[in-house]
This record gives sequence, structure tokens and C-alpha cells, in this order.
Amino acid sequence: MEFPAPDGAGELVDLRFRRLVGEEAWGQLPVAVQQRFSKRLAGEAVALYRGRIIEARRNQWGWLLAQALRLVGAPLPLSMDKDVAAVVSVSEDARFGGQVWSRLYARRDGFPQVIHSAKRFAGPSGLEEYVGRGIGMALKVEAFAEGLRFVSDHYVLKALGRRWRLPRWLAPGRCVVVHHDRGDGAFLFSLSLIHPLFGELIWQQGEFRDA
Repeated sequence: MEFPAPDGAGELVDLRFRRLVGEEAWGQLPVAVQQRFSKRLAGEAVALYRGRIIEARRNQWGWLLAQALRLVGAPLPLSMDKDVAAVVSVSEDARFGGQVWSRLYARRDGFPQVIHSAKRFAGPSGLEEYVGRGIGMALKVEAFAEGLRFVSDHYVLKALGRRWRLPRWLAPGRCVVVHHDRGDGAFLFSLSLIHPLFGELIWQQGEFRDA
């Protein structure tokens, strides 16, 4: 949903993330974070963030999971290369009224990997992220002093016009994505996936700047 900017300048902003975290928590976020997550991206507008991957690791179970998920579009990083270029683009998903996030990770051997996902403002948590073949996860959005934290609540499958909540034993683990503002137009993006039995499957961190 779009609304006029508070300053009355006539510019439209997107208040959906603001509503998810609440007015009090939103008001305590750095201005740069507020601006990144309230950009109006209707039509042909695209938000771009350029940077590099600075940390990456995984265990053998994380490798197996990343390979298996190639069947649904490879939503997890396949390479653990560090100090390589990365680009994130965000655009509006006109079909479902959400956002399309595309992440491009350079690799030292071969073509870059591109990961697509769609954030939809729906479901019991208010936000779901889909990666392909109807597979997605419901996310809880938490604000902290320097940014936003997206924490998986449960995983879902949409098929045949229905939405099923996957049982915990089928879930790949607890996924946490953090947007941590560093000031001066820079921020850290981190992804962690931790399984209750198999430990830390994947950890990735990148540093980015506003384009």
C-alpha cells in the first residue's frame, strides 16, 4: 500500500514494513533503514544495492541441502567464495502485490549465481517469502537499534490453490536474515540457517551500500 510522505512533499512511500514492526519500533530505527524499507517500487522502479560477500561457511548438511534445493530454484548460496562482488535488486511484484528480491553473487569459478525470491505481505505473520514451486516461509520482522531482523516462524507449501503449513520435522531449520545499518549509506546483510539436530547449516554475510 502506498501513502503520501509525511512531509507533505507529495512523494509516495510504502508503509508495509513499518506496519509489521509497529510505530514505536519503527521510529527508533536509523533513518537510512526506514528509507530503504519504505521505498515506493511501483512500475519500473528498482532499488539496487552493490557490495561484496565478506564471510561464508557451511557444514556438510548445508551443502546437501543447497544441492537438493536446486530443484526449486537454488534459493541458498552454492558457493562459499569470499571477497566477491554481490548485487541485490528489489522491485515490485505486480502479480501478488509484494516485492521481488534478486541477489547476484559472483563466483571465482563459473557464472554468478542469481537467487530470486518473492516477499508477500500475507499469512498469519504478515510476511511470507517464496522461493519457487510454491515453497516459502512465514517471517516475523523484529526491529533492533541498528536495523531489522527477519526470523522464520514456519515453512509453507502453496499448491492446488491451498496453503499447507509444513511440519517441523520437514523444516530445514531456523532461518534468520539481518539488515544491520553501518551508517554513511552502508549496511551488513547476514543469513544464517540453523537446524536443531545438524547445527549451523549455512552462514553468509555481505557488506553493501546504497546505489
